[in-house]
Amino acid sequence: MSAQVSSPEITFQPEHSGSTKKIWRTFWVLSFLTIIELVIGLVIYNMHKGAAPNHTLVLAFKGMVCILTLAKAYYIVSVFMHLGDEVRNLIMTIVVPLCLFIWFIAAFLWDGNSWKILRNRYNGKPATIEKVAPAAVEKGAKD
Repeated sequence: MSAQVSSPEITFQPEHSGSTKKIWRTFWVLSFLTIIELVIGLVIYNMHKGAAPNHTLVLAFKGMVCILTLAKAYYIVSVFMHLGDEVRNLIMTIVVPLCLFIWFIAAFLWDGNSWKILRNRYNGKPATIEKVAPAAVEKGAKD
């Protein structure tokens, strides 16, 4: 009389959903965003090779690359790190400090740049320099 005890909690077979639709969709979305970023990068590169690149257009393209990079980062964190499947409070626990950290970096860069501009503008010298006419210098030297 041998009784086999089987525990339903312990399994040796990995459970897969059998659907790879989400994986392929993630692959194509990230591939599409990467190809767009590469095309924009080549456009920026070719614009810089020209004689007089339009700085506003280059800045707009660089902004688009930053936005696409943030979209890819969001998608990667949401899908591969499974943050999209979590409860709202856990997502906010991660996202709010991240936004504050990014805001701190932007604020420190802004403040550092303004300090650099002020330091270079005054550079320890008086803001106004009095000009003395050469005749007044010679007249003062004769007295």
